[in-house]
Amino acid sequence: MARVTQRRRRKATVARTTDPVPPLPILAWVALGANLGDARATVERAFDALAGLPRTRLLARSSLYRSAPVDAAGPDFINAVAGIDTALTPMELLDALQAIERSEGRERPYRNAPRTLDLDLLLYGDLSLDHPRLTLPHPRMHERAFVLLPLAEVAPAQVPEDALERVAGQPIERLDTGASGTGRADQ
Repeated sequence: MARVTQRRRRKATVARTTDPVPPLPILAWVALGANLGDARATVERAFDALAGLPRTRLLARSSLYRSAPVDAAGPDFINAVAGIDTALTPMELLDALQAIERSEGRERPYRNAPRTLDLDLLLYGDLSLDHPRLTLPHPRMHERAFVLLPLAEVAPAQVPEDALERVAGQPIERLDTGASGTGRADQ
């Protein structure tokens, strides 16, 4: 049984099902990354795929960033963050993200393998969730510059200053992306 809490609109509860149903659209944040094939084009297609999800609207997208793999080998990653307003439940959203990954040829041969596309659900409103398939907030997001810098670009209120200081030594480069970096949601 999943433990679920949501500070906004609901007090802490223990879910009787594995997936709480959001009463209204929820602001969620998704990290995008790729390091196989044309990673830049893949991340751009992933933004489009997020915008096309049912009951979901793309609100913000960060610039693209280049970073070295963390705890893995392979080519550099192209990373970004998207803010979406969604009426999908957390598990529906997770399933949709994994379907987008599969559509881009994502395989999971071993932990931290290079990947054509990686979509991580970082935040789902104020929801705290500990489920075998999904932990929210993402348990390692505050350890990774490739998540925090793009997130701070589009949602600075979501990134504590001390978190940015802790990842300051991690190499990351903001790319000149033209159309990327459109929109900001300060929630």
